[in-house]
Amino acid sequence: MGAVGGASPARGSPTATTADTSGMYGAMGALGRSAPTTAIGLLVCLAMIFVCGCGGEAVPTCASGAGACSRVLFLGNSYTYVNDLPTTFARLAQSGGHSVEVGMVANGGETLSQHASAADDAGKISSAPWSYVVLQEQSDTAAYSSAGSLMYSPARSLADRATRAGAVPMLFMTWAHKDGEPGAGLPSYEGAQERVDGTYLTLSGQLGVPVAPVGYTWYHVHLDHPDIGLWQGDGSHPTAAGTYLAACVFYASIFRQSPDGLRFHGGVADSQAQILQGEAGRRVLDMQAQWGLR
Repeated sequence: MGAVGGASPARGSPTATTADTSGMYGAMGALGRSAPTTAIGLLVCLAMIFVCGCGGEAVPTCASGAGACSRVLFLGNSYTYVNDLPTTFARLAQSGGHSVEVGMVANGGETLSQHASAADDAGKISSAPWSYVVLQEQSDTAAYSSAGSLMYSPARSLADRATRAGAVPMLFMTWAHKDGEPGAGLPSYEGAQERVDGTYLTLSGQLGVPVAPVGYTWYHVHLDHPDIGLWQGDGSHPTAAGTYLAACVFYASIFRQSPDGLRFHGGVADSQAQILQGEAGRRVLDMQAQWGLR
């Protein structure tokens, strides 16, 4: 995952035209930059989660005989399992009065191509009546100009499986590395985030599936509220606030409701959680057509 694992796309691979995101961003001044630290070595929550989260507390489930329930399966890597994004989302949804159940298949540095060829993923997609199947690519990949050609086929395969199983595929637009992606010719965070966003928006249009704009919202929180630390010291993985922001974006994207005012704050300071809730609601709901949320 990013600096942690997984190969970057090869230079010279076929490229695909990405969506123009230049109008989505304001001017960003010089940002503080820190050198990446040693990669995370301990996998906190591998593979699949249903009953217990990383902290050992019960995770919300669809009670037998309950009313409408949203089941969300996350296919990702360390950006998904660090701080346990699925469970954070589930508890946030529960605080909003939604009945939810989550699942996860995530290993460090895992790519969409690896997910598409893995038996675990195929079995998991067919294991429950999922409402949504979330697709997340390895973090470096989406920042390269060759990302479109690398991501399309596996994303199409996974999206088709999800659709056949009765679920809505949803892309997870990730955040870029704090120090950009120099290997892709993008030495700044701003440039890398625009590339990542364009990659996911293009893929969303090609596949006709919605995208949860976590990276886009992350950009604006970082720009407008630089005191809220979203990256860990490695400049790649999320802090608790970063994961909570992602959960808020998924809440708004899936339920078409703002998380503003919800009482579950995921260990984030109340004042910061309120900011993250408001930003997620605004960035998602004010641009629903942009994100394919119909």
